[in-house]
Amino acid sequence: MEIHKAIIERNTAEATLKLLVGTDELNIVLTDDKPNEVKSVFNKLLLHLKNGEFEFELTDDKEDLYFHICKEYIIQLNSELKSTYTELRDNGLLNESLL
Repeated sequence: MEIHKAIIERNTAEATLKLLVGTDELNIVLTDDKPNEVKSVFNKLLLHLKNGEFEFELTDDKEDLYFHICKEYIIQLNSELKSTYTELRDNGLLNESLL
């Protein structure tokens, strides 16, 4: 299983959780309420998941509110990714080269 980085980018206007998967950088803006953008990120993660199981590890040097929110979010996301990967595998939906 691959481990990918998740980092928090903070600036004065917003905070963003960045999920780094290969050359892709998927962003979830923590200070906005845009569920369709979160859904879009998850759909992109599903495409990556078809190539192999992975999870995220949060890398951050600041223990503020954003850190604690993202830590819990990553725990939930990793659980969903694992469950979804199992479903994809059980239903024969993974890329052929992985079987």
